[in-house]
Parts: sequence; C-alpha cells; structure tokens
Amino acid sequence: MLYHLVCPVKYRRKIFGREVETTLKTVCLEVIQPNYEIHFVEIGSDSDHVHFLLQSVPMMLPSRMVQTIKSITAKEIFLANPEVKKDLRGGHFWTSGYYLNTVGKFGNETVIARYVKEQGQKYNPIHRDQLTMFDGIT
Repeated sequence: MLYHLVCPVKYRRKIFGREVETTLKTVCLEVIQPNYEIHFVEIGSDSDHVHFLLQSVPMMLPSRMVQTIKSITAKEIFLANPEVKKDLRGGHFWTSGYYLNTVGKFGNETVIARYVKEQGQKYNPIHRDQLTMFDGIT
C-alpha cells in the first residue's frame, strides 16, 4: 500500500532546519525502514510539518505505522537535537493528530508529489526513492 502522511509539529513550531531534517532522514532510513515493513518513498519538510510518501505491507495497520514513525522519530530527534525540546513545552514533538490517505500508484503518486512540493512557504525535499516490492511477502 502507498500512503501520504502529514505530521505537524506540536504547537506548529518552526522546528525543521538542516540539523533536524538530517536527523529525521537518518532515523527514517537507518532505524525504521530496516526494522519495520515501512519504505520511505519521499520525505519532505516545511518549517512546521513533514510530508511522507510511504509504502507498507497491506497487513500493517495504518494507525500502527503512524504510531511507529511518530514515536521513534520524536525520541531520536530529541536525543540528537536537545535544543528542540526547549521550544516544545511538555516534551511532545508531534501533535496528536495527523493526515493519512492511500495513494494510487498510477497518476496519484505524481499528483501527491506535486501537491507536497507546492505546500507551505519552503518545501524542502529530504529524501526521494522508488517504490519497491517487499521481500518475503506472498
């Protein structure tokens, strides 16, 4: 399944700069992707939210996928960038809400990618990859 996920930062704080983006990309590609059946096709940020284009196995619950991504990235961003925690009262990185929708492989992936790039003030593509087939799925 292919998903478009948008996660806003708590209080819509403008957190995403080069260091936080690098941490986010590293955590997604080196911690989450190899250990969970989640493939990051595209990651892009604006100053106060992140867009993910994700591919996952159909058996994974979408809410579980979001919970995994938000919890691991928040923990690792706070560890690698302690100054971020000062801007966010209460120690939460992400808001409790998010936007998640499925994306069709033909046509919609291009439309979503264009939409993501045209959002906000300063969209910054952090990572771009191709769709893959998961190994071992029957």
